[in-house]
Amino acid sequence: MNKLTGLFFGVFLLFGVSWLAFAAYPYITFAGLQRTKDEATGALAPPGNPGTADQGARVYAANGCFYCHSQFVRDKNAGSDIDRKWGKRRTVARDYMFDRQVFLGTSRLGADLTNVGDRQTDPQWFYRLLYNPPAVSPESVMPAYHWLFETRAIQGQPSADAVKLEGKDAPPPGYEVVPTAEGKALVDYLLSLKKNYPLPEAPEATE
Repeated sequence: MNKLTGLFFGVFLLFGVSWLAFAAYPYITFAGLQRTKDEATGALAPPGNPGTADQGARVYAANGCFYCHSQFVRDKNAGSDIDRKWGKRRTVARDYMFDRQVFLGTSRLGADLTNVGDRQTDPQWFYRLLYNPPAVSPESVMPAYHWLFETRAIQGQPSADAVKLEGKDAPPPGYEVVPTAEGKALVDYLLSLKKNYPLPEAPEATE
């Protein structure tokens, strides 16, 4: 009986220590993170996410974008992410403190998106990419997300959000292709991905 009791408490202790090390301690550490303040500009980092970005993050998750795109930049000594211009510094835990979900990703069939909003600032670029990826990047294997758009008759003036499409993608005369509410939210989210602010624990990489 004493042996069984000792075995039980041994197993309990093993799982308890593992839980503390791999679940509780990281959670407590992450929850305790605070923003940093730039002494020169007074800006706080991370800056936080606009409301539409949170909605767009849910669209991003629902469409499985994280299966092909990552959102973390490796240290210069650990990979070529910085050489690829995916970021000027490695990402750290503080970068994700305002994210409801952290989309680190599972593969890199597509480019890393950690700073895609810094690399591409035009919403039209994202709309055209989502509507027909090869039209923007001929070698892309990304599927088209036509369900994030609708074709409708132009009422008065064309919409400011109308997608500028050419060739076979162009709508019939008198019609326009516009993003749905989900499509706009997704693009707002992608535009918000700019982890380009300074953090003391992750200085910019040097040559």
